[in-house]
Amino acid sequence: MEHDFKAIFNCFVSVGICFLLSVTYLGSLHVWNSPYNRDHPSTITRRFISVFIMLFVAPCFLYVGLNKVLLKEVSFFEVLGLKSRGLMPAFFMPLFLTMILFLGPISMELFSGLSKIYTEETYWLSNLTNLMWVRNHIVAPLSEEFTYRSCMLPLLLQCFPPLTAILINPLLFGVAHFHHMQERLKFGMNFSTALKISCFQFLYTTIFGAYSAYLFYRTGHFISIFVVHAFCNHMGFPDIVEVTTYKQPKKMVVWCLFIVGFIAWCYLLKPLTEPSWYSNEPAWYALQSAI
Repeated sequence: MEHDFKAIFNCFVSVGICFLLSVTYLGSLHVWNSPYNRDHPSTITRRFISVFIMLFVAPCFLYVGLNKVLLKEVSFFEVLGLKSRGLMPAFFMPLFLTMILFLGPISMELFSGLSKIYTEETYWLSNLTNLMWVRNHIVAPLSEEFTYRSCMLPLLLQCFPPLTAILINPLLFGVAHFHHMQERLKFGMNFSTALKISCFQFLYTTIFGAYSAYLFYRTGHFISIFVVHAFCNHMGFPDIVEVTTYKQPKKMVVWCLFIVGFIAWCYLLKPLTEPSWYSNEPAWYALQSAI
């Protein structure tokens, strides 16, 4: 009975710390009280400062809530997913897996000729000086994955079964995106439209969050979830409406690639994230046994 109470209490503490960390992260974005919208250079620059500070604050939350027995098995940096063993497959394999899932949207870029710009040096040079691009492809993936996966998922894994932890984690991530609703209302969007957009955003960010949490659990590498998040931000949500405007046989080919990509992704998800490829077993097994 005492052991059960302790386990429940530990889980309550872990979830509470995750919640406080999420609130702190969101609070750091709004502490500036900028009069401009989220895409204004001034707002973006200030939030860059906030998330940079959070890179040092977030691990403190993890350390406080982490069972210290675990740190006898692995280093704190390993728990965060910052390690060199298995780094190369951790960078390429989850990205390759995600590109398979996006086979349909990638084919749309190839058909439209949009993909050609990726070979142009000016495309990359101009984007690296574009604050919105840097936010969406570098800063947001880095700060969000580090906070919501590296610093939260270990806390959940130490007291919940893996599947439960993977399902709880993205709820915190999805709910966090509701803060955009407040900004939409502030700058004139009506409540109904803002709510619909936020609910849709909650849905797909929660689904992505579950996928990212699964990748982090399986690979144990921060680099995996960072590159996948950056790639997904780049691709955006698939434009299904655009496919309906295509003529045959192009339309049929794209639809088939959507379906083939999804089926192949489902089939390859587990084998391409085999933990032994990423030297991951000791760290996460230690998390499960540290209770």
